[in-house]
Amino acid sequence: MTRSISMASGMQIAQQATADITTWLNKLPQTQKITNVENELVYQKIDVDLVWTTKKSCYKVEIKGDQWHKTGNFFFETKSNRERATPGCFLYTEADLLFYYFVIPKILYILIMPETRHWFLANIQRFKERSTTTPVGNGFYTTVGKLVPIEIVLQELEVKRYNLDIPK
Repeated sequence: MTRSISMASGMQIAQQATADITTWLNKLPQTQKITNVENELVYQKIDVDLVWTTKKSCYKVEIKGDQWHKTGNFFFETKSNRERATPGCFLYTEADLLFYYFVIPKILYILIMPETRHWFLANIQRFKERSTTTPVGNGFYTTVGKLVPIEIVLQELEVKRYNLDIPK
């Protein structure tokens, strides 16, 4: 099954995810600084969206915004553009943490990278492949990934889960 997602819809979800997460991080007592690096080429090349500085450390963060919480799956991208044979961000991000965020119902999962990627690659055959198409001009591009049940990830990896809709 292939879903079609407009570029505008995808951008809106990504922007909402970044806004919600930034607001949440700013409320945490350990946060010292958050730098949005989405538009900086050096960070785009390593697929990092935020640099989160805490009292103890500095983390490179990749944000994955998603609207399909009801499926019970994460979508781990293996090819960002099948037509151009470009790898998916999940395979090459140099982020320390993956913030996987479902914009509705405002549920955030924090996964440790590269441990999550190592586990995923060792188990990739367990998961169903799916794709989405995004219209661009007169054509489209296809993003490919694996549907990874959230419950399996919670059982087999260290994951933190937060409901951002609940005030702290």
